[in-house]
Amino acid sequence: MYVCLCRGVTDKQIREAIYEGCCSYREVRECTGVGTQCGKCACLAKTVVRETLGELQAAQSLAYPVGLSQA
Repeated sequence: MYVCLCRGVTDKQIREAIYEGCCSYREVRECTGVGTQCGKCACLAKTVVRETLGELQAAQSLAYPVGLSQA
């Protein structure tokens, strides 16, 4: 789905930016250009960033259960 019509940025592109190392909305904005034109998409873009980062954190906590550490 398109999140930013001005720059043509999709939710998939936002997620890919996070998977490639972006750790905040600011970094995603710099990488993709989302929210830099009219700004109407910023709220939705931040939601996608927040949800994706939350999913990654949950996946990492499942990968390393409490009491075990990464080798």
